[in-house]
Amino acid sequence: MHQHPNALAAASYRQAPCFQERSKLEVPLRKFVFLTSIVALSLLLCGLASAQQADAMFGFGTIVSPGAASCNGISGCPEKGGLYPNVGADVIFRHRIGFAYDVTWRGGQGLYGGVDGSPYRPIINTFNAIFEPRLGKKVSLDVFGGIGWQDTRVYSAQYSCSYFSCINYTSYSHFLVDVGGGIKYYHWGHFFVRPEVRYYNINNNVGSVSLGSFGYSSNSIVRVGASIGYTIGGPD
Repeated sequence: MHQHPNALAAASYRQAPCFQERSKLEVPLRKFVFLTSIVALSLLLCGLASAQQADAMFGFGTIVSPGAASCNGISGCPEKGGLYPNVGADVIFRHRIGFAYDVTWRGGQGLYGGVDGSPYRPIINTFNAIFEPRLGKKVSLDVFGGIGWQDTRVYSAQYSCSYFSCINYTSYSHFLVDVGGGIKYYHWGHFFVRPEVRYYNINNNVGSVSLGSFGYSSNSIVRVGASIGYTIGGPD
């Protein structure tokens, strides 16, 4: 079947802006950060009617892993290092029990396999149950655990475009379970700082370089960091 030259020209015109205007921009990531922030805010607002307390927070951390120290040609490369921003929110009900949502992502692209490797970025989403006992007037303990998923985006120079957006990555998503804890300290009014640590066990996170599959050297990773946030409805 032959297409009229005008139809081909129109199709080329529709796709051209994707390559020319977005070749250096990660538009999908910015949309993702915006949408996850809306999710966190929505969870916060939806729970306020019956909640005793709600928190919203933003912070930074990094990832460490007990796997191989470097890529060895057999197992995947270690998932560690880099600066990881995070956005989260929680709602606390009676008996200091509630639920929380958190998303963290590698702020800058890493290079999988070293300086000549492929650019990549892990993004981790979690939904947790949370227990927050008070330790004092200005201090509380956060203990949480739940489920989520890790989405690793491996970038390339080629864009794939639809009528709605363009992307330049392939995603590898895996289910995970996580546990963690942090200590909130209310330094000024309802504003707090929270150092924290989280352990993630990610299903099928290990890859085999020798078999040509993408993955890392361990199913287990740990994120350490700190957040600043604001509490509605507490502390007393």
